[in-house]
Amino acid sequence: METLVFLFPQFNFLAPKEEAFFKELSPEDLQKTRMKDDMARLKADRKSRLSLVFKSGSHENVSPVKTTKTASNNISPEAALTWSDSFEELLKDSDGVETFSQFLRTEFSEENIEFWLACEEFKSIDAETKLLSKAKHMYAVFIESNSPKEVNIDHCTKVAIQKNMGQPTSSCFDSAQSKVYGLMKKDCYPRFLKSDLYLRLTSRRRAAGATMMRRRSRSCVFNERGEETSSR
Repeated sequence: METLVFLFPQFNFLAPKEEAFFKELSPEDLQKTRMKDDMARLKADRKSRLSLVFKSGSHENVSPVKTTKTASNNISPEAALTWSDSFEELLKDSDGVETFSQFLRTEFSEENIEFWLACEEFKSIDAETKLLSKAKHMYAVFIESNSPKEVNIDHCTKVAIQKNMGQPTSSCFDSAQSKVYGLMKKDCYPRFLKSDLYLRLTSRRRAAGATMMRRRSRSCVFNERGEETSSR
């Protein structure tokens, strides 16, 4: 005699086993398990957010003014030449900041200008809750060891900033910003003025000046006394 077996897939036969497993756990064990799960989720979320910042490759996320790549043809040679007056003049010009940022990217040190811009924005924040959130974000991106865009500052300055993270003030990044500013001014800025990127922007005016001198020399002749006269 054949035996008929009826299967009911809608029934979950593993449920009693799972219920028995959780019944065997004490309340303390259940709490520890939940805490471990929560910590794992927090770590995964933090890693995900930092990876997004690292992959961005742009300072739009941290700069006070969202800048776009400026075509070199739109920058006049006269404006570009003013950047050589001083590093301060360069930072006053939005085109100068963007061009300098492009140069730093070629040297893989764009985190310096990004951090400086972030500090400028940070000092303008009035709301205490927003100040705390921004401070923690900047610390995670620029200050913390092995952070995505860690700036080159000394250990003591890092420790001082870390201590202020509980109750940050608008000046808690001033020391680090000053050090990064000095590094850019003394090290990066002189190389920028000698770079092909900058020389291309200013070469048009220099070339135009040389052409005018050549034209003038062709239009002038000298008489027997050595006096300059017009060839017209």
